[in-house]
Amino acid sequence: MRIISGKYKSKRISAPKNLPVRPTTDMAKESLFNILNNLYYFDSISVLDLFAGTGNISYEFASRGTETIYAVDGHYGCVKFINQISKELDLDITTFKSDVFKFLEKTTIKTDVIFADPPYDFETAQFLNIADLVIEKELLNEEGVLIIEHSKHTDLTSHPKLSYQKRYGGSVFSFFELE
Repeated sequence: MRIISGKYKSKRISAPKNLPVRPTTDMAKESLFNILNNLYYFDSISVLDLFAGTGNISYEFASRGTETIYAVDGHYGCVKFINQISKELDLDITTFKSDVFKFLEKTTIKTDVIFADPPYDFETAQFLNIADLVIEKELLNEEGVLIIEHSKHTDLTSHPKLSYQKRYGGSVFSFFELE
């Protein structure tokens, strides 16, 4: 994987092969950040990265100037890797080793962007539960957005807070907003 833009533009990061991850492709990530670039100044937002995996999305935000980033993953190896890369690149990413659903139930952290990249084999109800928890717990700041990455075979269009979707190959980004 590589960082696409910002301070660490073109920096390649190699994750250990034993991590249970499916990183967002560079093409999809670049498209996602083009959308976000039109919505936010990266240096003035906060981000919550759920199912953070290798930290791919967190590093991209950090490289673009985001200073408040929280990364949550249930796998010890993933959290350890994110901490290692954060230290090497001097990135301020706060990690939590936790089941994402338990984390969402308990956290009081509010951010501008919440990005969730759960396993593609989750049931549709599990994807929708992420959106429900974020909205019920009021974890988004005003003007905030929840983005859930999922397979093109997962249909989240029934959720009332779904604003729009963008498809890139076999991946879809679903955007949920409060307003």
